[in-house]
Amino acid sequence: MTEKIFELIKKEEKRQREVLEMIPSENYCSKQVRAALGSVLVNKYSEGYPGKRYYQGNAVVDEVETLAIERAKKLFGVPFANVQALSGAAANAAVYFALLDPGDKIMGMVLSSGGHLTHGHPKITFSGKYFTSVQYSVGKDGWLDYEAIEKQALAEKPKIIVCGYTAYPRLINFKKFGEIADKVGAYLLADISHIAGLVVTGVHPSPVPYVDVIMATTHKTLRGPRGALLLVTQKGIKKDPEMAKKIDRAVFPGLQGGPHDNQTAAIAVCLAEAMTPAFKKYSQQVVKNAYILAAELKKLNFNLVTGGTDNHLLVIDLRNKNIPGTEAAIALEKAGIVVNKNTIPYDPNPANNPSGIRLGTPAITTRGMKEKEMKMIAGWIDAVVRGEDENKIKREIISLCKNYPVP
Repeated sequence: MTEKIFELIKKEEKRQREVLEMIPSENYCSKQVRAALGSVLVNKYSEGYPGKRYYQGNAVVDEVETLAIERAKKLFGVPFANVQALSGAAANAAVYFALLDPGDKIMGMVLSSGGHLTHGHPKITFSGKYFTSVQYSVGKDGWLDYEAIEKQALAEKPKIIVCGYTAYPRLINFKKFGEIADKVGAYLLADISHIAGLVVTGVHPSPVPYVDVIMATTHKTLRGPRGALLLVTQKGIKKDPEMAKKIDRAVFPGLQGGPHDNQTAAIAVCLAEAMTPAFKKYSQQVVKNAYILAAELKKLNFNLVTGGTDNHLLVIDLRNKNIPGTEAAIALEKAGIVVNKNTIPYDPNPANNPSGIRLGTPAITTRGMKEKEMKMIAGWIDAVVRGEDENKIKREIISLCKNYPVP
């Protein structure tokens, strides 16, 4: 019975080797990260925190978690870190659980402009169902309109403002958001799930001086296992000296029981990797590749939201190509290019069949691809959208991928 699962794992390994993984939230973690994730730590239960466990036998686990915490604090330059949250959604829930009461007001970006479900999406998510949600949008040009956001915040007076996004291709002015939050007396949460790896290497400005609390997932550009970090800044502690304790209590026992110790160990490994010169070089190349890919696509008459990118991702408005995002994503996957359908700002189409696609460069950059390959990829994307033979393109992509092994 078990061999069937391992057959499927081998099948997925082959798929990953032979395609261009370009969903910007996906990446390849190292063998060392995978080794920690598959270690005997998966056998242990460790409810509580280092030195304050509810079960015996956690002396080694305490060292593992403490190491992960200290590395997170050092890497991001913050006085407090919680490494136990099982996912980004759970981590955002913990922030709300710690700092808000039911019915308090959350102000985050609307999903169609690049926000996340946990930033107050109404009715169907916990963030919109158990809290009062007001949402801001980007301008008609796709860029953040800080004057409009400030005006809305002053009118609504939210308890917490969320900045940081899943489909915004430009730099975020965290300083401006900090000023807005201070004017209305709101907490400021920076969700840097997508850009954490770019932040720690200085490729994207850091939110640390300007926000109260940071949530970062550990996969995506940080290139670790699936998981999340919660970081409280000096500003946050100054605003609320109990904030760190509130965050810890919100994660455990507020929202979850025992942490996944194998995940904690894998996070510790990826944080150490993120401190190396090689990782900084990698992050710089991620952005270079995205910039070149954007420039080449524009030459091929693709309309990019905001006209380009400053980070690892691009959002393409396909309306001038007369192909909806869902159809384009399916066709690209058949050709060996894996992206996702995505709404564009003020999309006239529904979310299940939006006008755009979202793609990024973290995973293909991990494989070693650079500017030359970005030009090739732009050409293939154009060919698929124009309806050329997907099987022929797929063969060409498989040939390219053989030269760039998956870690």
